[in-house]
Amino acid sequence: MYDIERYLNVRSAYGASFGPDGESLSFLMNTTGVPQVWTLEEPLSWPEQRTFTDEQVSFASWSPERSELIFGMDEGGNERAQLFRLDAETGVIENQTQHPDSKHRWGGWSHDGEWFAFTSNRRDESVFDVYVQRRAEGDADGQNSTARESSSPADATLVFEGDGWLTLSGWSPDDSKLLVSKAYSNFDQDLYVLDLEQGDGGVTDLESIDPDSTDLEHLTPHEGDVRYQSASWAPIPPDGEESPGLYLVTDCESDTLELAYLDLETKSLETVASGGEWNVDGIAVDDETGRFVYSRNVEGYTDLTVGEFDPDAPTTFETFPEPDLPGGIAGGVSFGPDAERFAVSTSGDTINTNVFVVDLETGEAERWTAAPTAGIPRESFRESTIEHVESFDELEVPGYLTLPESTEEGATPVIVDIHGGPESQRRPSFSSVKQYFLNRGYAYFEPNVRGSAGYGSEYASLDDVEKRMDSVADIRACVEWLQDHPAIDPDRIACKGGSYGGFMVLAALTEYPDLWAAGVDVVGIANFVTFLENTGDWRRKLREAEYGSLADNREFLAEISPINNVESLEAPLFVLHGENDPRVPVGEAEQIVEQAREQGVPVRKLIFDDEGHGFSKLDNRIEAYAEIADFLDEHV
Repeated sequence: MYDIERYLNVRSAYGASFGPDGESLSFLMNTTGVPQVWTLEEPLSWPEQRTFTDEQVSFASWSPERSELIFGMDEGGNERAQLFRLDAETGVIENQTQHPDSKHRWGGWSHDGEWFAFTSNRRDESVFDVYVQRRAEGDADGQNSTARESSSPADATLVFEGDGWLTLSGWSPDDSKLLVSKAYSNFDQDLYVLDLEQGDGGVTDLESIDPDSTDLEHLTPHEGDVRYQSASWAPIPPDGEESPGLYLVTDCESDTLELAYLDLETKSLETVASGGEWNVDGIAVDDETGRFVYSRNVEGYTDLTVGEFDPDAPTTFETFPEPDLPGGIAGGVSFGPDAERFAVSTSGDTINTNVFVVDLETGEAERWTAAPTAGIPRESFRESTIEHVESFDELEVPGYLTLPESTEEGATPVIVDIHGGPESQRRPSFSSVKQYFLNRGYAYFEPNVRGSAGYGSEYASLDDVEKRMDSVADIRACVEWLQDHPAIDPDRIACKGGSYGGFMVLAALTEYPDLWAAGVDVVGIANFVTFLENTGDWRRKLREAEYGSLADNREFLAEISPINNVESLEAPLFVLHGENDPRVPVGEAEQIVEQAREQGVPVRKLIFDDEGHGFSKLDNRIEAYAEIADFLDEHV
């Protein structure tokens, strides 16, 4: 049996980005305990570490023209990410934004590599504005790769003042426009185009743009909740006219997401490919060649389609062979120059995440990274099966059940691990924590209760506001199904979950106290009223769209909050949280721990003062999961 430190040293390599020469590849890997930027020049060569910080890097994106990258990083899990420029030749790192109290959301490089764009809540913490910024030259003063500040960062230009949650989906092929997405909820968005041309100055005069003179062109007026996601510019056609449209995924005419083409002149939308009963999760398009990769989410597994759009008929395409990738889960496409190859990350139940490079026309896939398994034999990793549980109203709830190598009839303890979101989905990707508990003899069940993504809009809406507790009833149905499973000990069932999954743990413990041997709440919501009052200003409207608003639903939100039903709690409880959590403030943990202790329930509490919404640092993860294991061994 291996300890938790060994399992948490199983590495992941992901988030690949091709350099402008088509040979250099950057990626993120957690060799040092937190994700950092690494690069390599050829498959399975020895990689070079490029960043050396104690904080996790969230993304890295190569310039299309120069040997430099932009990467994102926050401090202590506070999610107020700053953007840094890394000169790949000198190793100099410069903070390009230097607004530590604000969030910065990456919007991409211009095609000439002279500019980059982002959205930020600098002006008003509750909304995001659009900025463009000229790349800054590195200082020739001998700064090394640990440098955190630039002596003279370029000033960002505010080009549009937003009034909500704005993100960017990239520059138009001629760099004259930005594609803007506005989110009202996870299942309702709009798309806009922001024209950056300013009279005769064109796009070369971005620093003089007056935000009062810019406006958004609305592309997707609609009623009700409609998703418009994963939008990408179509290439400029052979006649040299500007890009006539966008590719995107939407559920405007279907319960599931479909691939569609939006004509920018007529605003007409045409379906390009349907996912059938499954979602088209997203599309990556090379806006010079029209080559693309899109994915379907088939019961949690990834089905890739690779092809090339006809430049004269943008809704038709030819397809290339499907790449043969291990694991069943793939994502994060980055095209090389001329889109002859693309990099993609792959994972699976028994496959830790690595980067592969695929020849677009042949489908031949070559592994580029060698993230190790910390000496744990790959054959010891256990694979899940898809199960379907009938809930109280005959709804089928899907979930993944994984059994340990050795089971004794009716004697196997099980952990019910509930995902967050709630508009998220548990998929059969690699989890070192899950494999650790399987190695310790626990079974693992991961349900996708109503409200989960991946199964259509109707399924995702079945837990909205007043229907919230129906999803908790799904957990009860899953436990009752597990109690009848021949391998499971019905008296040794524990629940575990993070964020919204933490709320589900607390709700399940208080609504159905007789089902549980123990519960583990990680950064969970105990009180919807105080959660919505104290969450980050930029998130409140989005969360109220899902849970209900304080103005209209306060009484109901209080009624379903576990803190107000804590007298029903019986099972031992372990609560873990990050002091800097901007999403679910640490006060949620303090409330439930205090109330549970007053009830006489056995309670453990573990707060990390250098973490936010989850635990990113290796030492903290080792401590957290070692204590979780001790807690479950004691009570389960």
